[in-house]
Amino acid sequence: MTQLPAAYSEYLQGKSESFVATIMPVLLQSVAEKTHGVRVVTSVHVLQAHTDETIPFGEIVEGVD
Repeated sequence: MTQLPAAYSEYLQGKSESFVATIMPVLLQSVAEKTHGVRVVTSVHVLQAHTDETIPFGEIVEGVD
């Protein structure tokens, strides 16, 4: 299994299974590429994640769009 950066593992602690299932593919993509961090966008009915070239690898930024 792929080792996630500490910040990713810490971010996932306490999150629901559905939340983790939604963003895990993007976290794994980030780990595979090792070039960008991850932006998680949340709102009332939306949860999205994508790699973001403005975020350093190993970091997650969460916000509302």
